[in-house]
Amino acid sequence: MKAAIVGGGWAGLSAAVELSRAGVQVTVFEAARQVGGRARSVEARGRRLDNGQHILIGAYRETLRLMTAVGVDPERLLKRLPLEVNFPDGKGSHFRMRLPRLPAPLHLAFGLLGARGVSVAEKFSAVRFMRFLQDARYCLDADCTVSTLLDRHRQRGKLRTCLWESLCLAALNTSPKQASAQIFVNTLRDSLGGGRAATDLLLPAADLDRLFPAAAASFIAAHGGKIRCATRVETIDDGFQVAGERFDGVLLAVGPQHAATLLARQQATAETAQLLAGYHFEPIATVYCGYAPQLRLPFPMLGLAARGRGEIGQWAFDRGALCGTPGVIAFVLSGHGAWEELDRQELVAQLDAELASALHTRLPVIAWQQVIREQRATFSCRPGLRRPAARTARSGLWLAGDYVCAEYPATLEAAVRSGLAAARGMLLEKRG
Repeated sequence: MKAAIVGGGWAGLSAAVELSRAGVQVTVFEAARQVGGRARSVEARGRRLDNGQHILIGAYRETLRLMTAVGVDPERLLKRLPLEVNFPDGKGSHFRMRLPRLPAPLHLAFGLLGARGVSVAEKFSAVRFMRFLQDARYCLDADCTVSTLLDRHRQRGKLRTCLWESLCLAALNTSPKQASAQIFVNTLRDSLGGGRAATDLLLPAADLDRLFPAAAASFIAAHGGKIRCATRVETIDDGFQVAGERFDGVLLAVGPQHAATLLARQQATAETAQLLAGYHFEPIATVYCGYAPQLRLPFPMLGLAARGRGEIGQWAFDRGALCGTPGVIAFVLSGHGAWEELDRQELVAQLDAELASALHTRLPVIAWQQVIREQRATFSCRPGLRRPAARTARSGLWLAGDYVCAEYPATLEAAVRSGLAAARGMLLEKRG
């Protein structure tokens, strides 16, 4: 069996690895000059940087399993830390919540009740909210926005802004005022509602290429597969001919906007193409700032609470503590917001000032800076959003991508799961 994988991101590579393990001859077609999709490393100003600062958690079971399968050691390349949410405030109202290493669900209860910078009433309200979700088996009667859900359960104050809303924006890349409450609840189910290890933060201690894409490409090649980069697929004909080569099946692992274009050219898949063409998208910016090597953040990942008008900060990552590049701070901005209106210099100056204010200290002068913007980083994860199935109406044509994994938002785990599901479906279809 010969299979074409169109798209060399984490979904496409996951599918290709799974098919290769089953003895399928795969060819991965990637429009860019390297694999990895939106989670890859790039060369910028002579430095190796990630295209975005991604976070993994212990609940990413399939991602961790597949990393191991292609020869990557997650425990060496990921820095495992107990979940800790830190929002320093130079004015003295520091929010901090850290989950202790206790069996579930005690770790969550003790973590919420031990949170600093919040009132006792807020803590017990948060415990009641999680208890409601557990009793409801993390299934809402009807989807709504995250803001509506939090209002309904009287989640207020810093636990709302620094925990629930920050987790929503980080996981769904969509404002709580627009984000799907059910998808958010699904992420809580598998993280805070899971076992103790499921809540661990897994922060990359190496560039993204080393985490999976490079090893996956080597694995595919070792099993007789091919990776064809800088090859844009414009059409898939009736006989599954791709870039001049004929295949027994095709797996599309590209973004929804690109999949819509390819699917629209076939009558059988026109309805799915129309669905995907209606998707909205959310941006992500990663702002790298090179300070003096002695600069250290008190925790590898710090929250920046936008406390007043004009403040934009969300998260800051200490790449020195994570990747061995002292003094490099990566600021991450997710979802639509006021930050989009700022040019590079304004963005850097604003984030530098907000970090200095949060730490209540004067920061060293920035020696260099790099801003990476992804205008269509993820689909906008809104209430009731229809998601396509992995199996299309055309026999032999399958879909993969984070938008296909209906239970999850646009995360690496969703991309990996979708790739595995599509590959397994393709195998079953051929055997049948």
